[in-house]
Amino acid sequence: MSAKTLLKSLFAYQAWANNELVEKLAGMGPSPDAGDRHAAIRLMNHLHVVSRIFAAHLKGVAHGYASDNTEETPEPAGLRAALAEADGWYLDYLETVSEQELAEPVAFTFTDGDKGCMTRQEMLTHVVLHGSYHRGEIGRMLTRIAVSPPWDTYAVYLHRAEPMRRLQGEREPAEA
Repeated sequence: MSAKTLLKSLFAYQAWANNELVEKLAGMGPSPDAGDRHAAIRLMNHLHVVSRIFAAHLKGVAHGYASDNTEETPEPAGLRAALAEADGWYLDYLETVSEQELAEPVAFTFTDGDKGCMTRQEMLTHVVLHGSYHRGEIGRMLTRIAVSPPWDTYAVYLHRAEPMRRLQGEREPAEA
């Protein structure tokens, strides 16, 4: 499997996982756990902002963010749409970028002013891993307030997206 093929699969997984989690947060509504819900939405917004920042780095344009989150906290419906747009951008990007371009280094400036340089492939990998990290953090927050987080694993995504994979497990193991 090529790096590009793997990245496409990982970004499709991320789009699915982001949608599942924001849907869960939207369904919670105002409650005694409003502070935890707010913190979770803030983390999802951070995930979105970082995603947009790295998309700008990949495009070679200014991102316009002064930090890695916004002052205002979006409503879940708006955040869901924004995340879907960003996730869609990455999936579209992966349709057009070449394997050679994925290996190209890109210099950029972090929001705190520090300089950075990563290959396009490293930047894309960072976006996926960063999102997974924060969704896991939110999952722990939800568990603490007795809300079951959605399943957020690559394996679950693959088997839901491609149910035929389950049948492959029924075959006899290949001889060594």
